[in-house]
Amino acid sequence: MSNKVTEQIRIDGTVAPGFEPVKSLFEHNMRTQAEESAQLCVYVGEEKVVDLWATSDSGFSADSLVNIFSSGKSFEAIAMAWLVSKGLLNYSARITDYWPEFGANGKGELTVAELMRHEAGLAAFDVSLETKDLLTENIKLNKIGSVIENHSQKFREGEDSKREYHAITRGWIVNEVFRRVDPEHRTIGEFLRQDISGPLGADVVIGVQKEELSRVKAISPLGIGFHLRESLKPRFLGRRVKDNIFQLSGKLFKLIPALRGGTTAGAPAPFVGMENIEAFNDVAIVMGETPSANAHCSARGLAQIAALMAKGGSWEGNEFLSETAWKAMHDDPIQSDMGLRTTFTQGGVALFREITREASKLDRALNQGREGFYGWMGLGGSIFQWHPEEKIGFGFVPTSLHVLDILNERGKVYQTEVLNCLKGN
Repeated sequence: MSNKVTEQIRIDGTVAPGFEPVKSLFEHNMRTQAEESAQLCVYVGEEKVVDLWATSDSGFSADSLVNIFSSGKSFEAIAMAWLVSKGLLNYSARITDYWPEFGANGKGELTVAELMRHEAGLAAFDVSLETKDLLTENIKLNKIGSVIENHSQKFREGEDSKREYHAITRGWIVNEVFRRVDPEHRTIGEFLRQDISGPLGADVVIGVQKEELSRVKAISPLGIGFHLRESLKPRFLGRRVKDNIFQLSGKLFKLIPALRGGTTAGAPAPFVGMENIEAFNDVAIVMGETPSANAHCSARGLAQIAALMAKGGSWEGNEFLSETAWKAMHDDPIQSDMGLRTTFTQGGVALFREITREASKLDRALNQGREGFYGWMGLGGSIFQWHPEEKIGFGFVPTSLHVLDILNERGKVYQTEVLNCLKGN
């Protein structure tokens, strides 16, 4: 990525009065950091207060669809909460109550809440999946379900915590539970279109259809070598990544012990033939349902659904989740270690909490500046989160993936600025 590209970035959009600092920050970062295209949208209540996008690509707009990777995990959580809302699911129930075949190979006692908290012992599968099997119609033939049914659990060695990040597999498992419990036996992708994004008019898709492919913009990982070289520069010499080499090394070093003990090391690639992260640009993967790593969205769509969640599950007088189900989804947040200390609710969303004076650097990087938000974030930059107390719905979607920004601090700065604006700072 050249300086010339950065200088050619076009920035557009609007902010409501009082949120001008967010626009200034966005413009500065898009012109000075290693960026190609990005969208930023924020609601407060039902008012859209930030609607910005920037690009060096003439074909990119505020309505373009981009893979948000793990930010899509919150759609799994919303789908399961919808089942709770209908009285069809209980988080404390065993998965086998809804899917008896799941219990094979010692999985019979696993609860829905444990799955949603990344404590299922299924962080990686022992086979790579065929991309065609993830098409909606093939999921319904139990192509993925049969793999999961025959799988056994595996937990991190020497760890008291069962929590291990199910980066891709949680979505595949949740999709199988959902379609068995849903009265119409829909997949999460179908449910999302019919009951959430469709009625809202929000651009949020799991399983892109042929007619939508032209709206999808490819992701572009920032080379690790480039990232490391840039991190060697001081800020005043134009460093185009957030952390310098010492900050970056400190965070990565803290994660090494957990990664060594993880069950994903040496596991087969998620998809047959997958060699790198750019495989997610392949049409065969784009069109399949991998909710945990392959939702295609605009920041506008994310922010609107996040705003619905911030308001307790209702939008413009229409109830999407019952008050009871919304509370259950956000209830029982438990802090545990999965390489870094995370706090996940029984409904499967993270709570970003107030930190203590003794908090580690990783804890600060994860939580400080986004305290009070729920939701999650995606590899390389995307953020889909909501703040019930301040009624904030937040969406940030970049095409340039800063994969070494492991806690998405590049987008966190906008969350912090929004909170500052609301507090009048």
